[in-house]
Amino acid sequence: MAITLKSPREIELIRRAGSVVAKVLSKLQEIAEPGINTARLNAVAKEIAAENGAQCLFEGVKNHPAKKPFPGAICASVNEQVVHGIPSETVILKKGDILSIDFGARLNGYCGDAAVTIPIGDIDRDKQRLVTVTKNALDIAIGMAAEGVKWSTIAGKMQSYVEKAGFSVVTELVGHGIGTKMHEEPQVPNFVSRELLENDIILTEGMVLAVEPMINMGTSAVKTLKDGWTVVTGDGMCSAHFEHTIAIVSGGCEVMTKL
Repeated sequence: MAITLKSPREIELIRRAGSVVAKVLSKLQEIAEPGINTARLNAVAKEIAAENGAQCLFEGVKNHPAKKPFPGAICASVNEQVVHGIPSETVILKKGDILSIDFGARLNGYCGDAAVTIPIGDIDRDKQRLVTVTKNALDIAIGMAAEGVKWSTIAGKMQSYVEKAGFSVVTELVGHGIGTKMHEEPQVPNFVSRELLENDIILTEGMVLAVEPMINMGTSAVKTLKDGWTVVTGDGMCSAHFEHTIAIVSGGCEVMTKL
């Protein structure tokens, strides 16, 4: 597993890319409301990225066995959709939905990636608790991340917190390293497995990671729809997703995509 450590200069470039990601997600949180379609959110994301001289990371990505490259600048996943929801004029948000938006940008050769789950109008207590627990799981990781810490320790805390709340950590999808490419080593799980314990990640200054807990209201099982992209919960219950790009720095970690 070849993990590329980033120099202070590279971390600054990732921070700049991350600032574009934060601008996009902040704006989309403002305008995501009942009656808007996810294609409109996608268009706004593209406009903001272009205004800031950035490329949208997801658009055109190929993923076998998908029938076509990903068509969106954002992933817009509603309710039981876990990740990789395709933005569409026919997907119109309604009161009570939860919408997970994932967005990545490349600026001057370096990438940033983040996600947020947005309540659409008033949502019920169970959905709100799911959103809160998922965000808190990410905050746990950010609070613990520091040089010398084993990732299994962090992943264990995240998993334990989520499961004590009565929810499930998605185990088929994980976070990742990030830098000049969207996906770099290492894989960054939100749970503890035998594989992680046998090949643990010792956090080191200069590591840059996209940490992204994906939490299901019901079981952890997921499946991919016929479009080849959209991942949904196996039981049809809701899912939430939060993500930040973080850099391990002296004294702890820094969030590169802070909203």
